[in-house]
Amino acid sequence: MFSYRHAFHAGNHADVLKHTVLIATLDHLLEKEAALTVVDTHAGAGLYRLDGDYAGTSGEAAEGVLRLLADKKAPASPAPAAKSAAKKATPEAEAPLADAIARYLSVIHDFNPKGGARIYPGSPFIVQHLLRDHDKLKLFELHPTDARTLDANIAQLEAGRQIAVLREDGFGSATKFLPPPSRRALVLMDPSYEIKSDYGRVLDFAAEALKRFATGTYAIWYPIIPRPEAHDLPRRLKTLATKAGKPWLHATLTVKSSKLTTTPTGETQRPGLPASGMFLINPPYTLKPLLAVALPQLAERLAQDRHATFSLDSGG
Repeated sequence: MFSYRHAFHAGNHADVLKHTVLIATLDHLLEKEAALTVVDTHAGAGLYRLDGDYAGTSGEAAEGVLRLLADKKAPASPAPAAKSAAKKATPEAEAPLADAIARYLSVIHDFNPKGGARIYPGSPFIVQHLLRDHDKLKLFELHPTDARTLDANIAQLEAGRQIAVLREDGFGSATKFLPPPSRRALVLMDPSYEIKSDYGRVLDFAAEALKRFATGTYAIWYPIIPRPEAHDLPRRLKTLATKAGKPWLHATLTVKSSKLTTTPTGETQRPGLPASGMFLINPPYTLKPLLAVALPQLAERLAQDRHATFSLDSGG
């Protein structure tokens, strides 16, 4: 259970989706003066070097944040689902960069003032960067190496009591912070899903959290892979939110086909992660219109083959 290291995947297309949604959500929640508590159930190491051994080995950032940074001044052509409509309207190729993407890239730039993205901030550092002095951040990380690295990285911030790092199972104990004293919270759940039980634990945690604090905002990232649990999770979360009478939003980003391929030598080649999704319960009302503009651009700019696409749905 401790084999997964997010450092191999930092800055990939899944991080782009997750952090674009996270920043847009936080920007809205932080408009109110009342204190906000953010809980990250699987915090990871918090900060990553894209020129380091881990990220350099996988090279996934090259098809994610680094491609966006390289292309941010180039116009985007219409995403597959929007091509026919674009012929009748203003071509998306002439559209400026979507606000949510520009905002995401501006945060990345804050960590790399000289340009590029040598340093990639994980969710803990993105959140801390945006929080105000009276807000709180609770970070859970069980992986022994990542927990030590997270401790060391957070210590450099000298944030004092604003940030708590807990070497505990986030699914097992993060609900103890709900509801927070200010009655305002954002909970981010993004486990590795390396073990199938993570899908069920996400659902169980969300159900318990809603019972404890029905008005909190809950954001769940998940991989879209050829596994029944991955496809069932958003459907079950939708059912959970609907039964609780809460609004929900579901966004997905696909960059390539999930089919296995065969090399010229006859070896079977796995495609890597082809897509991911974000499911939110009690999302900000501002989020859907932002993503409606951003997702087509992400699908076009991060496409790795003709199967790149996106989806955006909501209810409640």
